Amino acid sequence: MNDTESQPRPDPKIIPRSGHGISRADISQSALKVLYRLDKAGYQAFLVGGGVRDLLVGLKPKDFDVATNATPDEVRKLFGNSRLIGRRFKLAHVRFGREVIEVVTFRGAADVEHDDRKADETGRIIRDNVFGDIAEDIWRRDFTANALYYNIADYSVWDYTTGMEDVASRTLRLIGDPETRYREDPVRMLRAVRFAAKLGFGIAPDTAEPIKALAALLRDVPPARLFDETLKLFQSGHAVRSLELLIEDGLLEYLFPYTAEALAKDERNEVLPFLREGLSNTDRRIKEGQSVTPMFLYAVMLWHAIYRTAEKLKADEGIGEVEAMLLADDMIVSAQQSYTAYPKRFSLPMKDILVMQLRFTNRRGARAMRLLEHQRFRAAYDFLLLRAQCGLAEQSLADWWTEVQALPVEEQRKAFDVRRRRPRKPRRPPRGQHQTDQGP
Repeated sequence: MNDTESQPRPDPKIIPRSGHGISRADISQSALKVLYRLDKAGYQAFLVGGGVRDLLVGLKPKDFDVATNATPDEVRKLFGNSRLIGRRFKLAHVRFGREVIEVVTFRGAADVEHDDRKADETGRIIRDNVFGDIAEDIWRRDFTANALYYNIADYSVWDYTTGMEDVASRTLRLIGDPETRYREDPVRMLRAVRFAAKLGFGIAPDTAEPIKALAALLRDVPPARLFDETLKLFQSGHAVRSLELLIEDGLLEYLFPYTAEALAKDERNEVLPFLREGLSNTDRRIKEGQSVTPMFLYAVMLWHAIYRTAEKLKADEGIGEVEAMLLADDMIVSAQQSYTAYPKRFSLPMKDILVMQLRFTNRRGARAMRLLEHQRFRAAYDFLLLRAQCGLAEQSLADWWTEVQALPVEEQRKAFDVRRRRPRKPRRPPRGQHQTDQGP
């Protein structure tokens, strides 16, 4: 039992509809259907978490979560379009076409007799199937800004902590003792960074203070989960600020150790500007509604480590630059896997775009021209532009590849100095042999 579970349970401060700015017009119709059906069936039904927080600060929520006193099995019976998921804590997913509404039963404090909550030796919770009421559930949430409940019964907001005040002052504050909460789930340190970056909130001093000392706890988190958290940090439109906070709080080395090492050894002051520019491009694409991929993100984050490893391999082993780049990529990506997972569907295409950086320097011949038809050309070309913008590649080289794409095919052949092959002459039969008609 942690300190949040042993403290007294105050009554909530209930803010009526007239006292907050949340409108049902801004809530997903699917979420409203779930809330109303639970309420009609006699259960408590609250919109909770980031959806409430985002509505209060004027953002459009990415998704909507519902909290209720109905058990997962009761939710399953109430919604035929739902399924139960989760091992650490069971919950229901109610599907409406492509939209999924997550319905969570109020969590409670574990008791001695029926304790189904388990932590490992570091304090990290690994099983958490303990149900309770709303007064207990509130203390199991992480940040005060995420612990606000919108009650569909009367459209009020329930606040058991200082959530409304912290949202108003744009402060991110953990509920309970920060060290204990980080030990329960080290990913909360990354969530603190992510929410601060996304919302423009400041992290409360007592919430920020233990992070550097406890950052190493992230080594106990499965790489697959850290990969998911990495994408949330860097592919949600606030990548640059996330990077800055990860560096400031000493967390980057537990996600991208080779990037952190490159930053530490950056005598030319070229790594951080490159990272910022690459991540800024990602933020801009997301703002414009364009697609982004982990392949490009990891190429940006790992480029300097892979390039420098390749240069060392060339010098030490005397191998060619392409072979060195391929080996360096394998080495760094393999080592990265023990920190954050990096699926092959992303890592293999990344290898293509990094090797193409070397091949871009050759602008003569049919093989060079065929780069224009490569399925990774656009991503590799964008990466070349980024390198040129940061002074890591010749601007004239980037300009040449920009211009050649716009040329007609015949002009491209001239630019690449590709000559048409003359048709081969028919081979003459050896002397003494004559062609004969082949009849039936």
